[in-house]
Amino acid sequence: MEFLGLLGKTLLLRPYVFLFLAVALATSVGLMGPKRTAIFFLLTWATAFFCEFSSTRTGIPFGWYFYNGSTRGQELYLSNVPFMDSLSFSFLLFTSYCLALVLLLPGRGHWLSLELRENPAIRRSGQVLALTTLLFVLLDVVIDPVTLRGDRWFLGKIYYYPEPGVHFGVPIANYLGWAVVGLVALGVFQRIDRRLPDAATAPTITRPLLLGCVLYYGVLAFNLAVTFWIDEPVIGTTGLFMYLPFTAFLLLKLAGRMPAPAS
Repeated sequence: MEFLGLLGKTLLLRPYVFLFLAVALATSVGLMGPKRTAIFFLLTWATAFFCEFSSTRTGIPFGWYFYNGSTRGQELYLSNVPFMDSLSFSFLLFTSYCLALVLLLPGRGHWLSLELRENPAIRRSGQVLALTTLLFVLLDVVIDPVTLRGDRWFLGKIYYYPEPGVHFGVPIANYLGWAVVGLVALGVFQRIDRRLPDAATAPTITRPLLLGCVLYYGVLAFNLAVTFWIDEPVIGTTGLFMYLPFTAFLLLKLAGRMPAPAS
């Protein structure tokens, strides 16, 4: 009962996290079915939790940081790690995966007539793994500086770095840790995916992938909006300029002007 009570309090304290998660889960089921969805999200959450548990004790792989426990009793903790924090990695990696697939999968048409075709070889490729991990890390390059300043908005001050890093207070090791989570979680998922029977999905998977991209940019827009709201224009503007190349590539793909790799 105590566990369920804390879970309910977490939902009320962090409704935006669970909204993003719910949309990501629904999108994932439409994209790759319930079994692969369960494996993907549980695997990513477990990888992220293990890495956070390790980093707060050994500094590996994110570097040294600590949760201050300021929200204990208000939300669910697993050991010393807030449940919602490790949970967030799962939908952030999934949306990054969707954006990588949109950029790399073969397609035809443009805008509303765009059709992205399923291709298991590309979906399980090293190119998708690398691009997904890059997009995943870049998302945290926007997220972490604003969450570090959580005492200035409704997140609250929940963690700190004992030695502030060079990127607006965030150590570079933190971003390397995110790369580790992305590479391990998606890399293992791809290996498992190869052993599963092919899902009975439609040959074109445009709608769920584009919804995943909308969610990716929704998370990005949410964090940039908070960044400007707390009067950090340098951090916000840096994030905007960082995403210009990827947004340009995405628009070219949607316009049918950036051909995907051949099957």
